[in-house]
Amino acid sequence: MKLGMVGLGRMGANMAERLRRCGHEVVGYDPHNEATDVATLEDLAEALSGDDPRVVWVMVPSGDPTEETVVALGERLSEGDLVVDGGNSNFADSIRRALALDERGVGFVDSGTSGGIWGLDNGYALMVGGSDDDVAKVAPALESLAPPNGFAHVGPVGAGHFAKMVHNGIEYGMMQAYAEGYAILHRSDLGIDALAALRSWQQGSVVRSWLLDLLVKAMEEAPGLEGIRGVAADSGEGRWTVNEAVRLGVAAPVISAALFARFTSQDFEALPMRVVAALRHQFGGHVMEQAP
Repeated sequence: MKLGMVGLGRMGANMAERLRRCGHEVVGYDPHNEATDVATLEDLAEALSGDDPRVVWVMVPSGDPTEETVVALGERLSEGDLVVDGGNSNFADSIRRALALDERGVGFVDSGTSGGIWGLDNGYALMVGGSDDDVAKVAPALESLAPPNGFAHVGPVGAGHFAKMVHNGIEYGMMQAYAEGYAILHRSDLGIDALAALRSWQQGSVVRSWLLDLLVKAMEEAPGLEGIRGVAADSGEGRWTVNEAVRLGVAAPVISAALFARFTSQDFEALPMRVVAALRHQFGGHVMEQAP
């Protein structure tokens, strides 16, 4: 199929490339990237003309950048066309945006997207919200982006970003557990080879995971995590998850504690947060603050 991709950063560029490798035609737009295929959103809409429907995938930062992009696309697309938001938007914003686009006859799909900088080769886990008809319009691209069984239509509009929000909340808790475990090993007075212990966990252990593999990789690249500041940003999804847990009356002490640990890292630098910072860099290419 043919589709537009707005945002050619770490995620968007790799997603566009994966789609092209699978035989799709992608028209990329990013005013801040030389790889852009068109100069304006008007040019993007025009380049997709003749296709029924026109499908535009938005892969820009959440908040104002996504809001402005979706509004602008709504003014340029026509009845029957489709906007897909693959970023980390708040699910409530996605529901609101879908209603606004629906007034113009433009469809909306929210796709929670996980895979980070590794998704180009490994594929992306996609949690998709939207009507059956709208999801069907973009299904060929979804199936190409995801590995086998990695794409799920999880519910109506908003459900995709809600599922991704919970996914990221779990991610907070898992990273924090690895971080604290490493710190205990590292500070033991038994002279434990912490990296050797982590490597052993990669084989047959009940705590083996891709995150553990990335932690080992981070330790090999920066033994003892020297030069990495113990500051881990709070990008929003953890807060949203905790807020929803409170609203729904669900006890979420692990996710909550992991979120609060990130708050603490902004003021007090601790060894476990150096692990979290290194892990975020490994799976998502997030910027690490270098120690002076």
